[in-house]
Order: sequence, then C-alpha cells, then structure tokens
Amino acid sequence: MASTVVLKVTIMVVMCTFLSIRMGNADLSCPQVLFTVAPCLSYLRGSGGEVPSLCCYGVNILNNEASNTPDRQEACRCLKVVVQNLPGLNLTALAALPANCGVNLPFKITPSIDCNK
Repeated sequence: MASTVVLKVTIMVVMCTFLSIRMGNADLSCPQVLFTVAPCLSYLRGSGGEVPSLCCYGVNILNNEASNTPDRQEACRCLKVVVQNLPGLNLTALAALPANCGVNLPFKITPSIDCNK
C-alpha cells in the first residue's frame, strides 16, 4: 500500500510539473507546493486530532509564498489535483486545516474548488 501512495504522489508531481510549465506566470511550482505540505499527508489521511507542527509550518510557509494571484491559483490547482487523486483523505480535516494552522482563507479547500477565483 505504501508503494501505491508513493507512485500516486510521483504521478502527481509529474502532473503538477506539467501544469506549472503550462501556467508559466506563477513563481510557485506544484512540486514546491507538494514538498511544503507533505508533512500534512498522514494527518489528512487519519481521523483528525491535533495538527502536527510541521504540517502547520508548511501551511504557513505556503500561505506566505503564495503571495499573489498567479501563485495562489497555482497552489490551488496543485492541491486540487492531490485532493482528487489521493483516496482516503479526510475532507473535513482538509477544509479546516488552514484555520487550524492560523491561516485565514476566504474559501475552503475542497475537491470542487474553483481555482480561477
């Protein structure tokens, strides 16, 4: 099962790399986004509880690095690909993750999020 998760994450990195090349106007790339929030994966596949400090550190770093609209849209697209392709994610924990890490977003991260807004 672990090898399946590694394979899926590898495929998503390749997909996100392709997306970041196509988008072109964002300074933030999908592989950067994935690396930054990787410590959140086990928490988001679990049943909840306290958010690990490394996860919140990554969420805050990502929030700071995605400081303009193209970067936020790129991060959104990348996260959307992950959310749609990794089974077993706790979507309630995902939607609450930014707020639980002290990041205020005017939207919830969901599989159907519109990254163009």
